[in-house]
Amino acid sequence: MIVHLCKTALTATLALFFLVVALDNIIDYSANQVFVQHVLAMDTIEPRSPLMWRAVTDSRLVTLAYDLIIAWQAATAVMLCYAVIRLGAACGDRQRFTSAKPVALLGLTFGLLLYGLGFTVIGGEWFAMWQSQTWNGLEGAARFILLDGLVLVFIAMPEV
Repeated sequence: MIVHLCKTALTATLALFFLVVALDNIIDYSANQVFVQHVLAMDTIEPRSPLMWRAVTDSRLVTLAYDLIIAWQAATAVMLCYAVIRLGAACGDRQRFTSAKPVALLGLTFGLLLYGLGFTVIGGEWFAMWQSQTWNGLEGAARFILLDGLVLVFIAMPEV
C-alpha cells in the first residue's frame, strides 16, 4: 500500500505542476508569450545562421503556437488529475491500482512530449534555442523531463 501511496503522491505532484503552469500562462499570458515569440523568431541567435530560414515571425502563428502549448499543459494537467483520482481510489487493491495506471502513464507521456519534443527538439534544435543567451529554456525543460520521466518509470514498474 505504501508504494501505491507514493506513486499516487508523485503523480499528484506532476498534476499540480502542470495545473499551475497552465494557469500561470493563462493568468499572465504575456509573460511567456514573449518567450515563445523570441524563440520562434530566432532573433537572439547568430544573425547570419544558415538556420534563420526557419524563423516564424507572423504574430498569428506565434499566438497559435503559444495557445497550443497552454492547451497541451492543461490537457496534461486534466489527465494527471484524473489519474490521481483513479490511483487514489485504488490504493488498497493491487489489481485495481494496476488497471488505473495507464491514465497516469498517458498523462506523464504527454508531459514528456511537451518538454522533450516541444521544447527540446522543436524549440531547442529546430529553432536553435540552444544558441540564445537570453531566451533559452532548455535547462528548465531538462528539469521537467527528469522529474516527469522518473515518475513515469516509477509508475510503470510492476506492482508487488
